[in-house]
Amino acid sequence: MLRSLEIRDMLIIDRLSMEFRAGLNVLTGETGTGKSILLDALGFVLGWRGRAELVREGAEQGEVTAVFDLPPGHAAGEVLEASGIAAEGGELILRRVNTRDGRKSAWVNDRRVSGEVLRQLSDTLVELHGQQDDRGLLNPRGHRTLLDAFGGHDRLIKACRSSWNHLTSLEKDIDAAKARLSELQAEETFLRHAADELERLSPGQGEDAELDGKRRLMRAAAKIGEDIRRAAQALGRDGAEGPMHDALRWLEGVAEAAEGRLDGGLAALGRALNELAEAQAGVENALADLDFDPGALEQAEDRLFAIRALARKHAVGPDELAELGGKLRGRLDRLERGEGEIGALEAELATASAAHAKAAAALSAARAKAATSLDRAMAGELPPLKLEAARFETRVEAGTAGPAGQDEVTFTVATNPGTPGGPLNRIASGGELSRFLLALKVCLTAGDSGITMIFDEIDRGVGGATADAVGRRLARLAEGSQVLVVTHSPQVAARAAFHWQVSKEVAEGQALSRVRPLDHRARVDEIARMLAGDTVTKEAQDAARVLLAG
Repeated sequence: MLRSLEIRDMLIIDRLSMEFRAGLNVLTGETGTGKSILLDALGFVLGWRGRAELVREGAEQGEVTAVFDLPPGHAAGEVLEASGIAAEGGELILRRVNTRDGRKSAWVNDRRVSGEVLRQLSDTLVELHGQQDDRGLLNPRGHRTLLDAFGGHDRLIKACRSSWNHLTSLEKDIDAAKARLSELQAEETFLRHAADELERLSPGQGEDAELDGKRRLMRAAAKIGEDIRRAAQALGRDGAEGPMHDALRWLEGVAEAAEGRLDGGLAALGRALNELAEAQAGVENALADLDFDPGALEQAEDRLFAIRALARKHAVGPDELAELGGKLRGRLDRLERGEGEIGALEAELATASAAHAKAAAALSAARAKAATSLDRAMAGELPPLKLEAARFETRVEAGTAGPAGQDEVTFTVATNPGTPGGPLNRIASGGELSRFLLALKVCLTAGDSGITMIFDEIDRGVGGATADAVGRRLARLAEGSQVLVVTHSPQVAARAAFHWQVSKEVAEGQALSRVRPLDHRARVDEIARMLAGDTVTKEAQDAARVLLAG
């Protein structure tokens, strides 16, 4: 709900502050006093497109501030959250400045924002209805949403949207699966050849390093083998071992006669023979290790080179070949399973499509029922508004399937018997259009939506009983809500809960617009002026009192 509007140096307004309340708020005044300027200023702070030049003559900048009260769960909260703006205790403060050179700046709760954020907020805060109502009831793109709100189709729409989301998700999964299958089919020959090649070779983890070590050892063996054999012979019976055993035997034969003088030498010689035996065993072992089949080197080199060539071919390390083989086999498995998976997904898609068609059909049936109810309600609203010959029809026609079903909804009217119906904004004349919009809004509105509704001269071209009917419907629409009306009709003004008079005065050669709230006595005078014109008579005042009492 709009709580207050403050305007500084905009058009012919120098300083103006207005406090609004729930209910029917009416602005009256003679033509040219600036009533429409108030709407221009409100539209400016809400980011609507409007006049290019708004700054008052002689001022450097103009400024408008609007304060709204937001009930819990108001739709503006989602816009604020998406924009990273804190909602301060249910209060929303919009401020926008326009400089003389055309630059515009905007703030929401003291946070600098773009004009787009203002426009997104405005969609949740204010509805403007009138002959230029291209943002609201006249926009066919919103008619389906309005009918769904009228019919209370939230549960059906939720079910339809859920089934649609599942359907489109499956379609994406099928497209992705087909793309993967096509890619695998394109490389099937390569995959099979590469996987078979790796399977035949079957390189093991660490085998490259093992083969490289064997290869180096075998190549070295040819060079060092002869020297090791000579060393083995030198250490054996034909070498050092024989003389040392002979020396030990001879010394042991005379050791007793030497009376201990040979004990140290015998012990050392025994140790030397033990070390010699160990050395001989080590050399013989090395000689045995280096004794290999001459063809083994060639075999080791062939396998080592094959592993490395395959690793280079696939641009991986030798130790990664086993893992690569597993991946290639996995891709072949997916290729073989691909058509089956697609078939399963397509079967699931058929089920999901049937589920969405069923949900959409239920929603279509509910919309057709709601359309009949809305048409019946409109038929009761039109005669008092002097539109008894008009016919309103809600058309629900098959359209493209989507998350909100498969229907296209259009509000149409026929203003004369026997003539075909057509869109509101193309068939109805200016005055008729305003009354159609009022009737439609009365039928569609249920309870407090948290939106401020503005009607700009919606009573233009009507008077008497018709104007009274307009006023009564505006008052009914304002129950539990907030409605702002700019009017020239005394019958409408008399229905107001809060009444402001807009006037114009000249100060220092400049025309300035003034707005003042009216008490009961002032309202009598203002409505009498609206009835009688420039000369307010006692009869006009009496008539004004009658209207106010009604």
